[in-house]
Amino acid sequence: MRTSVPSPGFGEHAGELRIRGTGRWMQWLASALLVLLAGAASAAPPNIVLILADDLGFTDTAPYGSEISTPHIARLAAEGVRFSNYHTAASCAPTRAMLLSGVDSHRNGVPNIPESLPPYQLEQPHYRGTLSHDVVTIATWLREAGYHTYMTGKWHLGMTPDLLPSARGFERTITMADTGADNWEMKPYLPIYDRANWFADGQRLEALPEDFYSSKYYIDKTIEFIESNRADGQPFFSYIPFQAVHIPVQAPQEYTDKYLGTYDEGWTELRARRLERAKALGIVPAATSLAPVKTTEDWDSLDEADQRYASKRMAVYAGMVEAMDHHIGRLIAYLEETGEYDNTIFVFASDNGPEGSDPTFGTGGGLFRFWLSRNGYSTDYETLGTRGSFLNIGPSFASAAAAPLAYYKFFSHEGGMRVPLVISGAPVASKGGISNTLVYVTDLAPTVLEIAGVTPTSRGPTIEPITGKSLYPLLTGSADTVHSADEPIGYELGGNTALFKGDYKIVKDRGPIGDGEWHLFDIVTDPGESNDLKSVQPDRFAAMLQDYQDYAEHNHVLPVRDDYDQRTQLMRNYVADRIGVILGAGLVVAVFVTAFWRWLYNRRRRRRGLF
Repeated sequence: MRTSVPSPGFGEHAGELRIRGTGRWMQWLASALLVLLAGAASAAPPNIVLILADDLGFTDTAPYGSEISTPHIARLAAEGVRFSNYHTAASCAPTRAMLLSGVDSHRNGVPNIPESLPPYQLEQPHYRGTLSHDVVTIATWLREAGYHTYMTGKWHLGMTPDLLPSARGFERTITMADTGADNWEMKPYLPIYDRANWFADGQRLEALPEDFYSSKYYIDKTIEFIESNRADGQPFFSYIPFQAVHIPVQAPQEYTDKYLGTYDEGWTELRARRLERAKALGIVPAATSLAPVKTTEDWDSLDEADQRYASKRMAVYAGMVEAMDHHIGRLIAYLEETGEYDNTIFVFASDNGPEGSDPTFGTGGGLFRFWLSRNGYSTDYETLGTRGSFLNIGPSFASAAAAPLAYYKFFSHEGGMRVPLVISGAPVASKGGISNTLVYVTDLAPTVLEIAGVTPTSRGPTIEPITGKSLYPLLTGSADTVHSADEPIGYELGGNTALFKGDYKIVKDRGPIGDGEWHLFDIVTDPGESNDLKSVQPDRFAAMLQDYQDYAEHNHVLPVRDDYDQRTQLMRNYVADRIGVILGAGLVVAVFVTAFWRWLYNRRRRRRGLF
């Protein structure tokens, strides 16, 4: 609970203080000091706005080297600090669970998204893919400390009544509960969902506004929630997990139009340009080089029509990023108009690297395109990004969105795990600065709580303690790092693994895209992971490999089978669920038909007088 220490001598007669034997100037000085102390004692706790972009790449915003116009995020960066070495899980739900709890994904119930957990893991209680009741969310801590707590956006941590955000510490909520959904309409984006699952304050939402666009709607509701309680003077915590830029990538036409032609030179050129801008900004070292990404196609091998189509896909993506920034700007303007901006701390981050999957191609692509057509989606060039359109940028542009990092979402290389993080507001001592110290997603929960002046207390042996470290000393300038050079931070998701220790990282990504081998990188001097140090620093590698084995044992990390793939498992689970439904329905029909024919047979026998 937040606590405050009363200042001595503050009472109803405090203003009558006199200092005997002194002149008037001393009395004036004493009065001024009392006023200053009284102001400090009565200073309101800060509001906190936690903004989470979805599948946003490391250099997808201007403060990190992007060509995309994001002036409001840039403003937050100029009034705060950018973290250039911040890491999350490489998939959305594990990141969200760690972000809100400060507890490792293998201890908070969400080691993977539930849609991709294989049956042999789902049997284990810590592998359900929904946020465990053995953790306490920051919303719960803050609400108990007197904060209003609001959530508007994607949840993806469970949709039963006890798992929705309305039951996990949030006072007012607008919740999209799935991995994603359409940004223009209330409809699902994948066949694994029968409907898009929306909830308002824990109750199923049956309709969305006629002018619905996800980024606009989330800020509309955020402002509505804040305004509804503004008069009571209590601080608020607002969690805004956008759908931007998760598939389906969709944006208002006016934003897409700004970027038509911008990406005509292709993904390789974009990746190189992003690298140079990131170097110039100081986001990465000047010596950073690009590691090859084998899923990146040769742009010149595409014919003119395919290049034109791919370029527009990326233009829509850029438009979706700028649209999100525009609506963040609306919230900033509202807080300025109401006098709340100067007392508000902003945290802006992404949940993981950019999405490189392309469900419309490869195995099953034809069936998926058939499903899209049956559900009102089009992939036509002319309407890309607008209502009824479905698109994603694919692996080649995803590698550029993560530039200069290697790979993208789902992978344990930096492109999947290293994302932007900006913290802006009063505690930041060095405005506009960049911190290159190692930061992990579990660090954000204790940071938010310390900013609010809330100290988590023990809730008994069954409740998992926060394992992250508060970044508050970094914000105030009282420390340069919060994780010591000998502190290991382990990670695993779907068999892809990593461990961070000081400036170093070991990483292994499974096939067929990964090589299934461990590698060692100095990710401070080599964020592009182009120089494997395993053979030249064998002792460090061996020690870190042992650290990972200790982490996996301590956190009960379950292995995956050799044929496991994060994305194909999702479809396997869907098919298995549908087969169960089909078999169950078939059994009911078979029982009914058998009973009917038995009744008909006996009826005929009665008519014939056989019994």
